[in-house]
Amino acid sequence: MSLFEDDRYQYCDTFFVYFEAGNRPSLADIEKALSSGGETCELADAKSDADGAFKSITVRSPHDSSAMDIAFVSGEEVVEQVEELVAEFRQISLEGEEFDKLDQIKTADARLDVYQFERVSDSQEPDMIDPGGLFLVLEKLNRLCNGVGLDPQSKTLL
Repeated sequence: MSLFEDDRYQYCDTFFVYFEAGNRPSLADIEKALSSGGETCELADAKSDADGAFKSITVRSPHDSSAMDIAFVSGEEVVEQVEELVAEFRQISLEGEEFDKLDQIKTADARLDVYQFERVSDSQEPDMIDPGGLFLVLEKLNRLCNGVGLDPQSKTLL
């Protein structure tokens, strides 16, 4: 079940990880990467294609009152979005590593959509969300896919 259908969570933002489709991880690799380290993440609703390649997963991070739905997307939709991103970023002042990350995004034909949710307490107000879990997950996904993360709201390359 997607977190969009779970009344205990409220949608916050969407982040992306862009990479070349040839670097698409297996579901087993995603589960291993997200389970490694000292943080406590709960993985659920993991899906793969017939070959074991990653399709989607739900990640709950109870210690920071957040959760994420992560889904694989590829094809023309991604290529078109990359072209738009590159055009947008040409109008933004970039520095140092950001140029390399933008060059890397130019070759992307796949992405992971990371939908961030915050847990709603009994009072129906969201709990205080700690973005640490989100950034840790994005970092692990970037490494696993040899990708580049993007916060589209702030136009920040991660």
